[in-house]
Amino acid sequence: MTLLAFGINHTTAPLALRERVAFAPELLQKAMQEACAQAGLNEVAILSTCNRTEIYAASEGEAGAIQQWLVDHTAIEAADLANSYYCYQGQDAVRHMMKVAGGLDSLVLGEPQILGQMKSAFAQAKEAGTLGAELHVVFQQVFNIAKRVRTETAIGENPVSVAYAAVSLAQQIFSDLKQDTALLIGAGETIELVARHLAEQGIKKMIVANRTLDRAQRLAREFNGEAILLADIPEQLHRVDIVISSTASQLPLLGKGAVESALKKRKHKPMFMLDIAVPRDIEEQVGELDDVYLYTVDDLHAVIDENKKSRVAAADQAEEIINQGVELFLRQQRALDAVETVKAYRQKAEQLRDQELQKALRSLQTGGNPEQVLQQFARNLTNKLIHSPTTVLKEASASSRHHVIQVAQELFALSPQESVNPAANNSSDASES
Repeated sequence: MTLLAFGINHTTAPLALRERVAFAPELLQKAMQEACAQAGLNEVAILSTCNRTEIYAASEGEAGAIQQWLVDHTAIEAADLANSYYCYQGQDAVRHMMKVAGGLDSLVLGEPQILGQMKSAFAQAKEAGTLGAELHVVFQQVFNIAKRVRTETAIGENPVSVAYAAVSLAQQIFSDLKQDTALLIGAGETIELVARHLAEQGIKKMIVANRTLDRAQRLAREFNGEAILLADIPEQLHRVDIVISSTASQLPLLGKGAVESALKKRKHKPMFMLDIAVPRDIEEQVGELDDVYLYTVDDLHAVIDENKKSRVAAADQAEEIINQGVELFLRQQRALDAVETVKAYRQKAEQLRDQELQKALRSLQTGGNPEQVLQQFARNLTNKLIHSPTTVLKEASASSRHHVIQVAQELFALSPQESVNPAANNSSDASES
């Protein structure tokens, strides 16, 4: 089987395309099962975030089957996908997965959330029954290398993330957040990080809106905030200066009409809105309103580029760790190729041993001298074990296939002198004894 990593990300596809290819969390397991059945994949896992959708597969077929399945499954235009996708195979796929897990392929260089998202994709595939032995081994290697990148380099030391960039962008609009109220829509990991960064900047008040009130209350309670339901947003919107949204909703949660009404109540006091969800939570038309500064996840590039500078040196170290990880993976895979040969060789040796042992036992039962029986057993077993290799080596030497001789010397741990003059070696052993 061939390992494949097929996908689109923030560098190859615009937001409008990425949100059409994004998989809702509750539909992910079904999608993976359908991918196996319809695209002929042996194993599959899907990673779907705001910045990327990637399909990791072990397959005996071509990547074209994944491409066609994705077009059929998402109803996007084949031409749009053809201009935006990338596909890695074999060791290149392993390298790409390691770079993704280590944060080297992220919008924010070194951001830590992606590793958790990859672990979630692994767990989802396992639960869906689409994770087999090959992908399991690959993911374990990927996680090990990502851990090394985090612990052995400084790539994660500075607080640079989408959440951090979001708060930095808000500070460019409102220089003193101590006077402002923020509405956070969603209660997931990204919003929690946003809340922490806002709290560190001394935000005056936080309101957390979520589909379920209990989850919103848990997050709001941690930051002495207020919790509301998504349905309550329109009537509470006029109270807030900053809106940051990140949910898994497939439809917009905040429309132009609701924002217009809030602006009137605020007497057109400016509002900063950042939609970091894919698909988008805030209607694009909201950006047309005066006194609204609406940004999407793609607008974070400028903020993030500045923060990347401190991580470039660490990224070089991380690349070296990844190179080591890929080489280790390849060595392990090559070692697996020898397993069947080793098993067959062991079985043959054990079969020869058992045959000679039965002869020796029969000889002992008929009154044979034990010392002579053991000596004959040892000679016969030795002769039979070395018969085939000896025949092949003689033929190789006669046909000038010297590389076979060299491989044999390595295989049997022989120095060239030992293979040429074994008697000298035996004499040396005798003198030492």
